[in-house]
Amino acid sequence: MQKMIKEKFNLTGKVAIITGASKGIGAAMARGMAEFGATVVISSRKQAAVDAVAEQFQSEGLAAIGIECHVANAEHRENLIEKVMAKYGRIDILINNAGTNPYFGPIHKMPENLYLKTMDVNINSAMALSNLVYPIMKEQGSGSIMHVSSISGLHASKMMAAYDISKHALIALGKNQAIEWGKYNIRVNTICPGYVITKLSKDLLENEAALNSLKASMPLGRPATPDEMAGLAVFLASDASSYMTGSTIVNDGGLLHAPLFG
Repeated sequence: MQKMIKEKFNLTGKVAIITGASKGIGAAMARGMAEFGATVVISSRKQAAVDAVAEQFQSEGLAAIGIECHVANAEHRENLIEKVMAKYGRIDILINNAGTNPYFGPIHKMPENLYLKTMDVNINSAMALSNLVYPIMKEQGSGSIMHVSSISGLHASKMMAAYDISKHALIALGKNQAIEWGKYNIRVNTICPGYVITKLSKDLLENEAALNSLKASMPLGRPATPDEMAGLAVFLASDASSYMTGSTIVNDGGLLHAPLFG
């Protein structure tokens, strides 16, 4: 019997790892996964922070655990995957959401250590974690990997070179993984949010002049809330998107399509 379309969104029995999930977009995506039936692994740098999110989810009847993982640390990454496999014996979904932007300024003055930190957190960790789950998903015969890039991965922005480069690289990584791993039914897609109300965008969105300028440029006239990214993640994790891989999906309130004049 053919599965009903709405049942294709059901994530019951799936195990999902979300990095950078103690707050913001990551926490919203984790909640979306859990509400649709997945067991979610909340991952971020501080155990107390991931425990707080997991405990909140559990109090609402959602399946969740917290595992500390600084994604730039190879030992932490390996420990994360080992603990999840020891507890659940499978990994169905990986969302590489953790990100940083420690430098705002001109390219020629960018400190090398901050450039390398940005690359390690934003792109190198995503490749490393994907490579850790690849043999697991290959053996299972299925898996969904998502990279959280940005509209900064599709166009340049002043004073944010390292961040922009890393987000461009995430898109390329997703496309290359998709063409190599598709034969094992491992799907890889990339999400490009626009401006979302998070800690990372706090300084910009609290600047009244900058916020008003941004709103004037956006067809929807406002930045997004983190939960407006969650539905897209659920879709990409589920069988509802079973034929989608290698895609780059923009969720930016229309900002990239704003008219140049008027």
